[in-house]
Amino acid sequence: MSFATINDDILRTLRPPGRVYYAGLALALAALSIGVLAFLYQARTGMGVAGYEHPVLWAVYITNFVFWVGIAHSGTLISAILFLFRAKWRTAVARAAEAMTVFAVVTAALFPIIHLGRPWFFYWLIPYPNARELWVNFRSPLIWDVFAITTYLTVSVMFLYLGLMPDLAAARDRITDWRRQVYRVLSLGWLGTNRQWRHYMALYGFFAALATPLVVSVHSVVSWDFAVSILPGWHSTIFAPYFVAGAIFSGLAMVITLLVPLRRMLRLESYIRVHHFENLAKLMLMTSLIVSYAYMVEFFIAWYSGSPFEQGTFYDRMFGQYWAYSWMMFTCNVCVPLLLFSKTVRTNLRSLFVISILVNIGMWLERYVIIVSSLSHDFDPANWSGVYEPTWVEAAITVGAFGLFLTLFLLFVKNFPAVSITEMKETMERPAEGDPASAWPEPV
Repeated sequence: MSFATINDDILRTLRPPGRVYYAGLALALAALSIGVLAFLYQARTGMGVAGYEHPVLWAVYITNFVFWVGIAHSGTLISAILFLFRAKWRTAVARAAEAMTVFAVVTAALFPIIHLGRPWFFYWLIPYPNARELWVNFRSPLIWDVFAITTYLTVSVMFLYLGLMPDLAAARDRITDWRRQVYRVLSLGWLGTNRQWRHYMALYGFFAALATPLVVSVHSVVSWDFAVSILPGWHSTIFAPYFVAGAIFSGLAMVITLLVPLRRMLRLESYIRVHHFENLAKLMLMTSLIVSYAYMVEFFIAWYSGSPFEQGTFYDRMFGQYWAYSWMMFTCNVCVPLLLFSKTVRTNLRSLFVISILVNIGMWLERYVIIVSSLSHDFDPANWSGVYEPTWVEAAITVGAFGLFLTLFLLFVKNFPAVSITEMKETMERPAEGDPASAWPEPV
């Protein structure tokens, strides 16, 4: 496979889309519209339509926030960490994972705003000098989330954009429609000179090293939203590594969910191959075992603490009002991924697709169980009556979040190369001299 073939195959994905793409985009836009209408209804009517009542004042919106922040983490793992370890197989899936990271963080950033009673004053969360001499409460978890999200979003966007720059130059020289001017501006005059490549590789390695600790720090901050409280089921030092492992687990599942139809839709079977999915499945199996271990440690800590409040909360999770959610969570996150020990399952894309969807359902339920069951089973038995049931507004906004994420992702893969042209060329073996069919051209 020559350099010209790689350029042709990957840039071909930027051509006008077909019916399948338009059908998927229409479905995503419809879901997004449902979420927007529900949010406007909530903003006009009030937070009461979300079903919030004492003691459950965190529910579906914060569940979605933690879920989407977790989805974003696998992009950094696949792209940055595996790049530092020189894992060549990451090349085919890194670009889609990086884009997924950015769009998942954007989706997650909306939920603290949606959770506010007056979302039009969201800018009050930002600590900036003002004439009213008002400052934010730096002990509030909302403020921690603002810093975590903005930091992670900035680094993720820069990391994605830096990797795109040589490919944008290739698209600039090939695409002839209105997007050519966009590529010309975004490529920043890239010519592929030795000096540019030297600075590019140094800067890419720097961002990879900078993004790696964010995998741990950002979701650790999110876990502290819960761990710093004294509520039974939340007040635990295991939350930081537990949340990080769960984030990578759910993110890897989302990567597989997106890549299985993407390779078929864009006809990238020659680049995104079965062994790439097998490696992703191995990582997902490993993180599933870590999450399973964290579940067992949680129950052991509750038993070993000797606290009737802590023990009661975990007993209620398994056999109380929310037992169905808990057992479904264990089935999806602990039992189903064990199928990945079989090579036959790991190399069967249909099986991987189904397993990845079940894992995402299980990880969403995990966050829901952690938040709602602890809040509804606190220190005061008078608050234990009743079961929290999400309203149609919360369900519609959740559907809208998935619609926003899929809309952004579908628009990205049709306007930017979904596979890195540059890195695919780097993984090629140098052809023999004198072979005209596989000439080694100058970098684009």
